[in-house]
Amino acid sequence: MTTETPSTCDIVGRGNRDGAQLFRDWFTELGETAEKGEQSAYVFVMGSMNEILKTFDLPVVFPEINSLQTAVRRVAGDFLSEAEDYGYSPDICGYVKADVSVQLRGGEHPMGRIPKPSIAVLTNACNTYVKWAEIWERMHGCPMFTLDVPGTRQAGTQSWPGDQDFENDRRYVQKQISELITLCEQVTGKKFDIDKFREILRHANTMSVGWRRVIEANKARPAPFNALTDGTIFLGVANGFRGTREGADYFNDLVEEMEYKATNGIGALAEEIYRLVFIGVPCYPIFRRFNELFSEWGGSFINSTYLWFASGGTNLGFEYDLAKPLESMAEGTLINVRDAMDSMFHQDRMLVDMVDDYAVDGVVYHPIKSCRTVSTGLADSRGYFAAKKDIPSLFVESDMMDSRVISEAQMKNRVDAFFEGLASRKQKAAIAGKEN
Repeated sequence: MTTETPSTCDIVGRGNRDGAQLFRDWFTELGETAEKGEQSAYVFVMGSMNEILKTFDLPVVFPEINSLQTAVRRVAGDFLSEAEDYGYSPDICGYVKADVSVQLRGGEHPMGRIPKPSIAVLTNACNTYVKWAEIWERMHGCPMFTLDVPGTRQAGTQSWPGDQDFENDRRYVQKQISELITLCEQVTGKKFDIDKFREILRHANTMSVGWRRVIEANKARPAPFNALTDGTIFLGVANGFRGTREGADYFNDLVEEMEYKATNGIGALAEEIYRLVFIGVPCYPIFRRFNELFSEWGGSFINSTYLWFASGGTNLGFEYDLAKPLESMAEGTLINVRDAMDSMFHQDRMLVDMVDDYAVDGVVYHPIKSCRTVSTGLADSRGYFAAKKDIPSLFVESDMMDSRVISEAQMKNRVDAFFEGLASRKQKAAIAGKEN
């Protein structure tokens, strides 16, 4: 006999269930698009320009998400080997290699068939994006549009609306958005509909505000969701359904669930002992087990840089001004993509501010072989953070795709030692508290 009320049964776990279903629906739609030979757009999570593409009814394909799904389903090794046999180096991004294999297989993927690109849209947020899109350009002859987003002028410090530098950059981005619209008109044969665009922006606003509230809900103790596992599901919806009614409704429901759990003391773990922040990209080849290495000690990931850069800036809660949609789209793109880049390169400054708000006990740095963009400088970042805050950290290396470079046994030894140190620290603090 359950002690839960019907309302609790209905609400708790809804985000994961509905998110998984939306994800399946998304891949079903992509499969239908592939079968019919219809158009699609290939994009990236940092600056997907989904709002523009949805205005033209273009299904969006996120090859980064497709690639990580091969790792989660434990078939990435076959895809990586095929790309390496084709000539791609073992040293380059695992996401790229898995996607190359998908293309070589005519779109074959564990989640369904992926359609060919009619257009590729990318930003300069990741140095791999340009070379990756050039692969599609060569393979499929599709047009490739690169949006150049000016980065922050100082380490992790944005300029903001009203500042002359920001306004210059915004106009620069807006001009490029107009060029993208023209290209989409040429590719699809459709005229840009400004009213439809406003409606899409309205849904994107709902999602963005909701995503920020969801992240802030994890300030509660215990944290209502795990930023590593649950957060990855939320990210999938945030990217694939951005600007849609389904995405907006999902995040309204997700806010209700997370705030309900926070109010009623329902955590992601039955017993949360340690509150952790994750830095980097998850270890997808042993995704569930990687999380268990921490949860078995009572460690819950309450936030992560992945929730920042992999959401393409949705985490900021930025709201488009529907009265001036194109100008506001440029403004939001500039702010959001910059924040995504800064969360990779200057996360140490963000961490310092987060420690007290989220009652952080430890930080886990996870550099990976496949992605130098995310991993370069993490050791220095860790040193900076240690000088600013007396918070223990763990530096554990693996990969987001390649199981050949992952040793679970070695990883477990490092994680266990980390928690033994955290336990000793808590014990000493408790003794000191009693003595005082």
